[in-house]
Amino acid sequence: MFEAPDMQYELTPFFEMTPDLVCIASRDGYFRKVNQSVYKCLGYNKAELFSRPIASFIHPEDKELTHRERVKLINGTPLINFQNRYITKPGSVVWLHWTSIYIADQEVVFAIAKDITERKLIERQVQDKYRELRELTAHFKQSIERDRKLIATELHEQIAQLATVIKMDMDWLMNNIPEAGGQVKNRMEHAMAVTDLMIRTIGKVSFSISPNMVEDTGLHSALNALCWEFSMHHNIPCYFEGDFEDSRFTHEMKLDFFRICQEALRHVTGNASQVQITLTTAEESDCLTIAISGEKINGEELFSHAALKDINSRAATFNGSLSLLPLEDGGSAITLLVAKTG
Repeated sequence: MFEAPDMQYELTPFFEMTPDLVCIASRDGYFRKVNQSVYKCLGYNKAELFSRPIASFIHPEDKELTHRERVKLINGTPLINFQNRYITKPGSVVWLHWTSIYIADQEVVFAIAKDITERKLIERQVQDKYRELRELTAHFKQSIERDRKLIATELHEQIAQLATVIKMDMDWLMNNIPEAGGQVKNRMEHAMAVTDLMIRTIGKVSFSISPNMVEDTGLHSALNALCWEFSMHHNIPCYFEGDFEDSRFTHEMKLDFFRICQEALRHVTGNASQVQITLTTAEESDCLTIAISGEKINGEELFSHAALKDINSRAATFNGSLSLLPLEDGGSAITLLVAKTG
């Protein structure tokens, strides 16, 4: 195909007939021979293509990367599955997918490219739709959390305070009506006990609806409090261990982790002997594990049961990958792996 040293090249029928872009370039970065597909794709004539360095046709944002790959190519590393953008003569952008080799004895690069612009446009549309969906999901989540916070505030600052006033009044009556009979006194003591229980329940519900600790003292404290509360009410040991910087996560991510733990604990049954929640971070990912000792969880139930769909759905909103692993004690571990994206 090559006629060295005068750089004349004989084109085979395949060279001209293929819809792929086929070209031969010199070591110094100029086109030396191209097929008709190159002219058709880029819109330049022969004189325009051959008189300028190939780098001048490359999209400015791709020039540095292309240069680095070309240096490797000249040093003997074939260029495979490389993508970059070119600017056409009308000013549009085309994406090309390259496979190239350097022929050292001829000091030329032989390259074949496919025009993948249409595919890239479709990918961009899918990415844009996905971004819009994520933004819409985030908006709904933020709206729900705002509503929850408002309800929790009303419970804590209004209803709980009213219940406290009732308790104070009952205490006053107990101390200032000494002549009250035994039955009346018993009813008043019962009313005080119920009022006290109501105040604690309001606090529990308020924390469940909107965990202010996530915002006030951080995710570590909030998850510790969640585990303590679970242990107190269910008589099942529940512990939290965390190895992470609180500032690593956005407020939305902290709430997501909290809600996932909250949802998982809500469905732990009395068969469990212990629950261990662990949140660790690495350079490329974050890992949340909820290990439930003594309780085997059915995988189909975890991912399809209506009561636990919220875990999978919430994880999906930030590209979390959910899995279920068996424990040596016969229990199960729910693991959420979140790849770092920024």
